[in-house]
This record gives sequence, structure tokens and C-alpha cells, in this order.
Amino acid sequence: MSEPAVSNPPAVSRPQPGEYAPYYERYISLVQGEDVLAILDQQRRQMMLLVSCRDDAEGDFRYAPGKWSAKEVLGHICDTERVFAYRALRISRADTTPLEGFEQDDYVRNGPFANRPLEDLVEDFIAVRRATLSLLRNLDEAAWERRGIANKNEVSVRGLAYIIAGHELHHRRILEEKYFAANR
Repeated sequence: MSEPAVSNPPAVSRPQPGEYAPYYERYISLVQGEDVLAILDQQRRQMMLLVSCRDDAEGDFRYAPGKWSAKEVLGHICDTERVFAYRALRISRADTTPLEGFEQDDYVRNGPFANRPLEDLVEDFIAVRRATLSLLRNLDEAAWERRGIANKNEVSVRGLAYIIAGHELHHRRILEEKYFAANR
């Protein structure tokens, strides 16, 4: 499948403190570079390389009691990206309605990730990331700068893009170090 046609998206600079809640610095600080769109696209490839060669037994692996399985981690990445991309959509369109937070543990507990083949979750990640990229690539400069309220905190659209990238990177590193390295 070919990549979607894209007009020339504006250059997007890194978000500054104040464009996101301090909690999210832990994710944004992981993102190296200034081209968040290229980073997000590269992450799609990196995640595919990491998980597409795994079987369902590896997907069901938990590195410790009470921890999410690898499938649940991947499902969590997808769900979180959907939520943050939705926030970016709403804020980019100048919707000033405050957006509620979400409880990640409830999402994982109620997501049927354990019943899905790992291959299906990989395809889901690819689809979610492509949708996120399609949204972000087609924003104009004014949209990237817009701010809104999400989970009782001000956030910019560019802050959300970097949070999405940093969140994926955080969890991909956990998958590499605690799930798949231990399961070789």
C-alpha cells in the first residue's frame, strides 16, 4: 500500500513547557529531533520490525505478575494514540470544549487484547499510526499552534504530536527490554 499523498506540511517546532502538563515531559524528552512527522513515520516502521516477527505466545508474555502482556502493551499504545489524536483533531479545529481524561488501566482491562492474534494488533497499530500521520500531515500552521484543555490541562496540538511519539517510544523500549529480550 502506498503512502498517502501529502501537501507540504509546515515545519513543526518542539513544544515548549506550558504547552503540555509537566507529567508529559517524561515522554517529550525521549523524542530526539525536530521533525515529528518523520519521527512518527519512522516509529511505525520500528514497531513493525519489533513485533511483526513475534508469535502469540510472545504476545501473551508478562515479565512479572500483575504486569500487562505484550499484547496489552501494544493495545494500550493504540488506544492512547487514538485518544491523543482525537484531542489533536478537536483542538486543531478550534473546538474549545474541555476534553476529559481517560483511565488507561480500565481501557486495558476492558480491551479484548488477549483474545486477538498479535498479528492483528500489529495491523491495528499500523492503521492507527497511519491515521495519526494523515491527520497531522494535513494541518496548517495555525492548527499546530492551537491550544485546548484536555484532562484539566492546557495542551497544544504540537505538544500532543510529541506526546504521541514519546509515549510510543517509552513503551517500545519496555517491549524491547522487558518483554522480548527476556523471551528470546
